[in-house]
Amino acid sequence: MILFPAEIITLFLFLAYAALLVFYRRSWRRMPDWMIPGGKNYTTFISVIIPARNEEENIARCLRSVLQQTYPQHLFEIIVVDDFSTDKTAEIVQSLAGKNIRLLKLSDVITNQDINSYKKKTIESGIHIAHGSLIVTTDADCIVKPGWLEHIAAFYEKTNAVFIAAPVSYLDYSKNDSWVKKFLNIFQSLDFISLQGITGASVQAQFHNMCNGANLAYERKVFYAVNGFAGIDSIASGDDMLLMHKIAKKFPGKIKYLKSTNGIVYTKSAETIGEFLNQRIRWASKASVYPDFKITAVLFLVYFVNVWMMILAIASFFSLKYFYVLLAALIGKIIFELFFLIPVSNFFQKQKLLWWFIPSQPFHIIYTIIAGLLGKFGRYTWKGRRVK
Repeated sequence: MILFPAEIITLFLFLAYAALLVFYRRSWRRMPDWMIPGGKNYTTFISVIIPARNEEENIARCLRSVLQQTYPQHLFEIIVVDDFSTDKTAEIVQSLAGKNIRLLKLSDVITNQDINSYKKKTIESGIHIAHGSLIVTTDADCIVKPGWLEHIAAFYEKTNAVFIAAPVSYLDYSKNDSWVKKFLNIFQSLDFISLQGITGASVQAQFHNMCNGANLAYERKVFYAVNGFAGIDSIASGDDMLLMHKIAKKFPGKIKYLKSTNGIVYTKSAETIGEFLNQRIRWASKASVYPDFKITAVLFLVYFVNVWMMILAIASFFSLKYFYVLLAALIGKIIFELFFLIPVSNFFQKQKLLWWFIPSQPFHIIYTIIAGLLGKFGRYTWKGRRVK
């Protein structure tokens, strides 16, 4: 049988993509679910740092969930860093302020607002006044489980990791939401658990490093050992992964992933298509500055697989041959992606969303192409600011 160039390219991409997904699934399944050892006595003081900008609708719920921790109250503090909010965020934090909560206004720290990465500055400012030896970061629109800090602390004290990536999941949609918002939530949740599965699998295998700033922990002294955000502070995003790569380079083998359902942080999904695309463009904007060539290669492979699907779809209008190639590639793509996603969705208790996986494929391919392209060449809005 003679293979045409389109078939050869498709076969090569499919084999590489399938091998990558099999590798990720194997790494994910090899990673045991973390359980706290019995009779644990904790010694680590934790500083939870929460950057906040115009979060009056979310900050109270976030803080109450952190305050309800099973971790000893005398062993953690909460530092909310207000990033020039123009709403009642600071007032709400002050109304809840007590033994464990402190408010730091970024306006009291810096006067020059001509910077490109406000979030890095908020986290850095929080770390400067933190008392904890372990820094834990989350976002103001997140909710955490009561055992969140306890599982992080137990994992940290057991593994001696200097940087811990931990799971993040989207909250489910409300029954009163419109069908558009429901589908958007389902679509984002499917995409996000895939990213989270890759995060855990890659860190477990020490293949490449990924994380999400909504659920991170790292040693305070290690942050200063790598000079914090120096060298990456001109990039608007990347307070999570770019810092992770700096630490991984200086402390090889000391990066770990906390696979625990009690350690999951829950956050809100984007409520509009524009907000969703803007978020994904922001995430994609970091891709060109990752120092790890392995993650760059993976991102290029995933992006080109989706671009190739689009090319085949367009070519199908001119020749039926390309339609058959596209159909075969799409079926193979779906099979191997589901093969990877099933154990990951079980962990996040999102199995029911898999029924939507096939219908969401065309939208996923299109958004991946758009976000990747605009992440490289476009601009985006973040917290009301227009950034590069």
